[in-house]
Amino acid sequence: MYYVKKIIALIATLLLVTMLSFFAFSVIPGDAAAIKLGTEASPEQLEALREEMGLNENVAVRYVKWLGGVFKGDFGKSSYYSKPVSELMSEKLPVTMLLSFIALLLIVIIFIPLAVLMMIKENGVFDRLIMLLSRVMMAVPAFFLGLIIILVFGFGLKIFSVGGYVSPGEDFAGFLGFMIFPALAIAIPKGTQTLVFLRSNIIRELRKDYVRTLRAAGLSKKRVLVHHALKNAMLPTITFIGLVAAEVLAGSVIVEQVFGIPGLGKLLVHSVTARDYNVTQAIVLYIGTAVVLINFTVDMLYRLFDPTVRVSGGKKTKDDKQTEV
Repeated sequence: MYYVKKIIALIATLLLVTMLSFFAFSVIPGDAAAIKLGTEASPEQLEALREEMGLNENVAVRYVKWLGGVFKGDFGKSSYYSKPVSELMSEKLPVTMLLSFIALLLIVIIFIPLAVLMMIKENGVFDRLIMLLSRVMMAVPAFFLGLIIILVFGFGLKIFSVGGYVSPGEDFAGFLGFMIFPALAIAIPKGTQTLVFLRSNIIRELRKDYVRTLRAAGLSKKRVLVHHALKNAMLPTITFIGLVAAEVLAGSVIVEQVFGIPGLGKLLVHSVTARDYNVTQAIVLYIGTAVVLINFTVDMLYRLFDPTVRVSGGKKTKDDKQTEV
């Protein structure tokens, strides 16, 4: 029953995302037909193009037609690029997805082990120094950190070529070498948040009675930390990482602009400027759908890793209350 409710909620949320994606751009001032034809177009030409683009139809009718096309993988035709939106998305989407994946991978392989190393010697010099740096980096926006990385590692140390993006099809090694820097710009602020969150959970676990019992039995702090406390501390962190993954996906769109990466970010900016609603709606729908699916996956994983979680009608069951006691 739990999974059925979650799936129904997922479908309802995705439907709401499609509605917001479509109707939000229907109220924005501006005429896509006028922008495409220019100021010298005659009223007859404008009317003919509006009719061709379906802009004269009722907004509810346009939404139903658009939604039917979405289910078929047809997002319409770009008014600016004169190409099918699905074709444009298929060109740009893999770049954005790879950037987001690299950034999330950096968060997992760098900041989670770093939190464990900090807790081996809690309140030591290393722990205090990393915490100080983390609190500073948490406040730095990804796009601003990207500019700093470009100035220091691009123009200063010349470790990578600014604006030297190469497609993975041409040179995959060169592609990864370039993408690591924008991925770091995304990963560092979100990774430090993950680090602080996980560290707090580990501290909470290390203060519990079962840890004192294990230490009294002769187990070292490192062993208790790695084999017991970390496992329990990771349960709430899974949910947090899911939220971070959604933010990484959204943040990558902005960072792409800073580094000149031809992904969804660049396409989105050009489409908004040109009032290319079909492309803009498709990108917003992709981001919204990805965020919803990530959160749904996190809910499923949390229940999988922690079977004691029982939810019934929004209330905790008897098993939950006994667990808390």
